[in-house]
Amino acid sequence: MPHSRRYRSSERSSRGSYHERYRSRKHKRRRTRSRSSSSERDRRHRREDSYHVRSRSYDDHSADRRAYDRRYCDSYRRNDYSRERGEAYYEPEYRHSYEYRRSRDREGSYRSCKSSRRKHRRRRRRSRSFSRSSSQRSRQSSRRAKSVEDDDEGHLIYRVGDWLQERYEIISTLGEGTFGRVVQCIDHRRGGARVALKIIKNVEKYKEAARLEINVLEKINEKDPENTNLCVRMFDWFDYHGHMCISFELLGLSTFDFLKDNNYLPYPIHQVRHMAYQVCQAVKFLHDNKLTHTDLKPENILFVNSDYELSYNLEKKRDERSVKSTAIRVVDFGSATFDHEHHSTIVSTRHYRAPEVILELGWSQPCDVWSIGCIIFEYYVGFTLFQTHDNREHLAMMERILGPIPSRMIRKTRKQKYFYHGRLDWDENTSAGRYVRENCKPLRRYLTSEAEDHHRLFDLIESMLEYEPSKRITLAEALKHPFFDMLEVEPSTKMWDSSRDISR
Repeated sequence: MPHSRRYRSSERSSRGSYHERYRSRKHKRRRTRSRSSSSERDRRHRREDSYHVRSRSYDDHSADRRAYDRRYCDSYRRNDYSRERGEAYYEPEYRHSYEYRRSRDREGSYRSCKSSRRKHRRRRRRSRSFSRSSSQRSRQSSRRAKSVEDDDEGHLIYRVGDWLQERYEIISTLGEGTFGRVVQCIDHRRGGARVALKIIKNVEKYKEAARLEINVLEKINEKDPENTNLCVRMFDWFDYHGHMCISFELLGLSTFDFLKDNNYLPYPIHQVRHMAYQVCQAVKFLHDNKLTHTDLKPENILFVNSDYELSYNLEKKRDERSVKSTAIRVVDFGSATFDHEHHSTIVSTRHYRAPEVILELGWSQPCDVWSIGCIIFEYYVGFTLFQTHDNREHLAMMERILGPIPSRMIRKTRKQKYFYHGRLDWDENTSAGRYVRENCKPLRRYLTSEAEDHHRLFDLIESMLEYEPSKRITLAEALKHPFFDMLEVEPSTKMWDSSRDISR
């Protein structure tokens, strides 16, 4: 029973003696509280009130701090946010010292003390909205929260079974990147639904990118509340001891990971068609809202469900996978840029980087279209179109596959070191030159079939890989391309319901 006082036998015999001692003590100079004199009572308080203290703190956090969080995300200014508000939030002694001072200031009568204890018990009963097992989990989570640690790289150290925000129970690790880690959690506020929780490193540059991503995702949720435009859906976000955390719908493997696990076996053309259409639809939605993704690649396109059927290839003597549903979502908006925002000089992962970015001619939405052309090619053949890590070699590959770079772009670029007398400065007799000549060929020579459907696909890819951004096909035009006409007549399209959300 909280705040119940046990009396020694001499005290128990007479309430009046306790009353007199209490009144006489009241008029003496108030002594400072010593840990030794009240340690037993403190231990009882901590043991019996730990859930009550924590729930009050969290209630305060829910109402006030979340509004503060959102103001903070919009301003991107207050670097002392987590330290200023996070540490006192979990301070265990704060509540007890407040209760002690308040009880000392009350009228020193036993009856008033007894009345206050009754009120406190009623408050505690009202606050117990969870079951006993939930309360026990909360106490365990509270103990863990006090010892939050980061590793040397800034990753949050966690264990399976840990709880965050009294809501997310970690059950497995899904992946790791330079930004942090993604874990699978049970969201106890959403009926036990499984979600993906992105836990950002406690490093300022990654936290800043996370704030920008949250801003973009909130705009996407605002513009597309029904989640019909195939961008990953954000459910929640919060700051956990300096780690920005973002809760997403739980998806399957990325289209790259599935390809890698399948020994880089290309996707069948009917699956390439549906995946390409969805990517164009999702990124067109971004472009219509004055956003450029800037980091499109197969790793950032995830299957909603990556379950597959297995078959055995007698000729190659290996198992081959075929994904059951090609419904996808576009993810990772950490580099997404609005039209009015500052545009970094270099964007996109190397293999999907448009020529205007390499030549520093300025970029906008067409650089996403170039990336999509490279992605569709990779789905079709199973390997990267431009496998290089050097700008000059990258440009040489472009010329080998797509033809000469337009002279207007060469004249305009500041990167004249790559050119000589208006042409690419490239020696085909070097080892790098031989590598490009042996591993790259004109685009149409990558066709695996002479069927009309395959030629239509390469016509679409060619229009996306146009050098001049102003001449490059737009995604609104791409969605009307003849290559996508077959989507209306293929009966198996019905099983690719891209609006299905398996996380709910």
